[in-house]
Order: sequence, then structure tokens, then C-alpha cells
Amino acid sequence: MTPTRPCWPRAAERARSGTAPAEELPAAAPGPYRLVTFGSSFYWTDEIPVAEAVYDMVEPGGALVLVRHQPEGRPVPPSPGPPRIPHDEIEELVRKYLGSTRRAGQSTPPAQALSLQDALASSRFGAPQMIFAPGIPDLVRDVGTVASGYFSFSFAAPHLFGDRVDDFAGELRELLRERSPDGLFWDWPGDTEVMIARK
Repeated sequence: MTPTRPCWPRAAERARSGTAPAEELPAAAPGPYRLVTFGSSFYWTDEIPVAEAVYDMVEPGGALVLVRHQPEGRPVPPSPGPPRIPHDEIEELVRKYLGSTRRAGQSTPPAQALSLQDALASSRFGAPQMIFAPGIPDLVRDVGTVASGYFSFSFAAPHLFGDRVDDFAGELRELLRERSPDGLFWDWPGDTEVMIARK
């Protein structure tokens, strides 16, 4: 049986066009690198194999860094005045239209067996260093920016609603006006969590 050749030319072509998935590392972008960073996108990868691929790509002393918002377990600053965005109620409204299975664009979110911290710790990088930077404490949004923010999420993208998108948008705006008659909301996204995994 003839062994299958790796699709490196195809992976490199996708990398040049900006469309290569992380699972095609290192072929898509061989390196070496001093630093490789991911935002919330690392959650969408096959974490441990991707971390192992990045380990091979970074120079000794280099690092893989994950950056994301983290409200869980972080001290909540005082409100600048307006009520917080009613995220639980909005997500319930999304479920009313799209069902209980959380969507992610054309698919569903990946199942995470491990936290990102544990996934990195399971790789050759070992346990990452955790750093937190204070989040913006006084960010205020209006009804329009709250609604557009939800439409930017993969689980509530406009195309998922089909011909009911205007109905959803109307109910969302009505809910927001009921919760804040002046149309303003406090949006605290959490602190900025930085995980640094060094080689």
C-alpha cells in the first residue's frame, strides 16, 4: 500500500489565502516563531494536537499565548449606572427561535473535554502561566449595539433565523426597551485572561 503524501502544498496555499485551519499546522505556516497567539479561536480547534503542533513551531524560549475575556470568577466592578445587558433572557429568546441546541454558524460548537488551561497542561508545554488584566469597567451600549453584538455571535448569526430574523430582532429590541426604558446598558465583558505556555 502506498503511503499517503501530506497535503503541504494545498495547506500552504490555504494559509496564503488566510483560510487554513489550525489543524493544518505546521504545514500551513511552518515557522519557526518566537510567539504564536490565539484569541477565543483556540476553543474551536482540536486543542491538544494543535498545541503540540505549535510546540514544534516555536523556538526554545518561545511561547503559545491564548487571550480571551473571562468574567467567570472575576470580581465584578460597580455599575456606571445603567442595568447590565440581560444576557440570560436574550439567550432564552435565541433558543425560542433556534431551539435548544446551541448553533455555531453552519454547525454546532465543539465539545470540550478539558478546560483550555488543562488542555495546555496536557501538552508538552505544561501548565500555563495565568495573567489577568482588568476589563473595561464602564462600557455602555445602546439597544442597537447590543442587538448587533448578538448578531455577530456565531450562535445567533442572522442567517440562522432565516425568514424570521426580523421577528427575532423586533422581540429582542422590545425586550431591551422593557429592561431599560432609556435604552442604555452596562456591558462588562469580564477581565482579559492571558494564558502563557512557554517552551
